[in-house]
Amino acid sequence: MKKPSIRKPVVGILMGSDSDWPTMKAAADACAEFGIPTEVQVISAHRTPYDLQRYATTAQARGLRVIIAGAGGAAHLPGVAAAFTTLPVIGVPIESKALKGLDSLLSIVQMPGGIPVATVAIGGARNAGLLAVQILAVANPGLQKKLVAFKARLADESRAKNLTLSREGKG
Repeated sequence: MKKPSIRKPVVGILMGSDSDWPTMKAAADACAEFGIPTEVQVISAHRTPYDLQRYATTAQARGLRVIIAGAGGAAHLPGVAAAFTTLPVIGVPIESKALKGLDSLLSIVQMPGGIPVATVAIGGARNAGLLAVQILAVANPGLQKKLVAFKARLADESRAKNLTLSREGKG
């Protein structure tokens, strides 16, 4: 009997607090849909900055190829992670109570020159996961085929919705 193979993670998913997991789980789920192994960590740019430095500076050597970092409020996690690595970093603004995530979005998207962070919509962790898959697919023809099929399914679903509206006389 074969043991199931445990593949090393290629996408790291970071969040500043475990309270961000309900949002960030969508990134992990999107990666899992495509068979992309992930690792998930709670590391705070403010409370554990040296842990973040260690994580980001060793990420590539540990086999990671993309980092997804979710953060709310001041939202420094994605930018600080990007400062410590050459890997692509995708920032996910987490919705906050005070400004509904606009503060997080602006903190992540306004990175200084030389420290790019790809940024998705507020709460857009699913798209962050899909973007990570697309980045990985550049060098992986099998993954590229899965993405083509995924996009075709999206188009089919959209056309089916249009047909349903037309049949109901709404289109």
